[in-house]
Amino acid sequence: MEAGSSNSSGQLSGRVVDTRGKHRIQAELKRLEQEARFLEEEMEQLEKMENASASCKEFLESVESKPDPLLPETTGPVNATWDQWFERPKEAKRCGCTIL
Repeated sequence: MEAGSSNSSGQLSGRVVDTRGKHRIQAELKRLEQEARFLEEEMEQLEKMENASASCKEFLESVESKPDPLLPETTGPVNATWDQWFERPKEAKRCGCTIL
């Protein structure tokens, strides 16, 4: 065979050429370049934004100043006798249960 000709096993001039490895490396390089470009754009956006802590503090103050519309506004128990069911008995002798 002549030097420089290729045969069916993928050899050129006595060496193996791995074209898949070359394409794999190029694809990985392209992916890394895209990721670097994306990160640079994100950094530029972050530099243009105002401080998040100031925005969060302002938002928190606005939320805390308004009552929750889904929760009822009560300043104390509506019925004081209702709380007796959630307290221990004052006299242990009156309690007939064995758990307490």
